[in-house]
Amino acid sequence: MTCFEKALLVKDELLTLIPQRPPMVMVDAFYGIFGEISCSGLTVGEDCLFCSDGQLDECGIIEHIAQSAAARVGYLYRSRNEEVPIGFFGSADQITIHRLPKVGEVLQTIIRIEQEVFDITLISAEVESAGKPVASGKMKIFLKKDK
Repeated sequence: MTCFEKALLVKDELLTLIPQRPPMVMVDAFYGIFGEISCSGLTVGEDCLFCSDGQLDECGIIEHIAQSAAARVGYLYRSRNEEVPIGFFGSADQITIHRLPKVGEVLQTIIRIEQEVFDITLISAEVESAGKPVASGKMKIFLKKDK
């Protein structure tokens, strides 16, 4: 994964891109959009709601993927000076959890746009830490736009 050189937004700066607020924030770095992919990250914290016994659980990994997709949408809308829409993930498919990352690990996540139709986006995600796979899968994201 080569898009992780320098984060454009970190920690609290990301709150302009996503609707979640602490303690539910599961992304702490956004590296940008590169064609059909976007790159984000998370340092797994000890105080994370989705951690137990020193590891991030499956729900936390899936929430991280969803928030990584939300950060992409938020970044696109903010760059056009538009209000960021609320998104909902409608399905998570073909999710594979390879391992549970430990507290202190840094997740690096690539979100790839597979298809966009109206306000529905199909994404695929790859999550790694230290070059080793953590998770992969697909999600359908629905945007609620105020009209």
